[in-house]
Amino acid sequence: MATQSKAHLTEAEYLALDRTAAVRSELLDGEMFAMAGASLSHVRITGNVYASLRAQLERRGCEVFTSDLRVRVPRTGLFTYPDLVIVCGEPELYDDEAMDTLLNPALIVEVLSDTTEAYDRGEKFAHYRTIESLEGYVLVAQDRVLVEHYARQGDLWVLRAADRPDQTVELASVGCELALADVYQRVQHASE
Repeated sequence: MATQSKAHLTEAEYLALDRTAAVRSELLDGEMFAMAGASLSHVRITGNVYASLRAQLERRGCEVFTSDLRVRVPRTGLFTYPDLVIVCGEPELYDDEAMDTLLNPALIVEVLSDTTEAYDRGEKFAHYRTIESLEGYVLVAQDRVLVEHYARQGDLWVLRAADRPDQTVELASVGCELALADVYQRVQHASE
């Protein structure tokens, strides 16, 4: 029995499909992967973090974007939609006529879920680490109070974590901080 090979998409084919699709998708190694919907906790956490960061970044030359902005990892070819992205200075965009894919994030935030946590911590972070402009990566748990911030220090990524509502995580690379009480406002966890 012959096996059918999967069609590998070019970047242009993926972008044409993704821009007209009802569901957003990632592209890696020519394969397109549909993204799952989000839980109420995920949406609340993302909104809370966005509101906090937007207020702090207003006059700093940086801007925060929601998951509607696609990011391309130049060295690996991954196209993805992080939950939140901060850009400092002018956004650099993928050079095609739509100009809707970011190339220079300074900080990326991902809200973890059961289905994405291993990928967000492992392979996806490995892709993100190759982005020259990226100075920070923040992982936010939704099943418990936990915010992890990986900060680039030369060739190393240094982890700082907070797991109590009275704690704050400093995002020095963008001149902001996240108060966990704000991050988890109106979010209920299974243990509550």
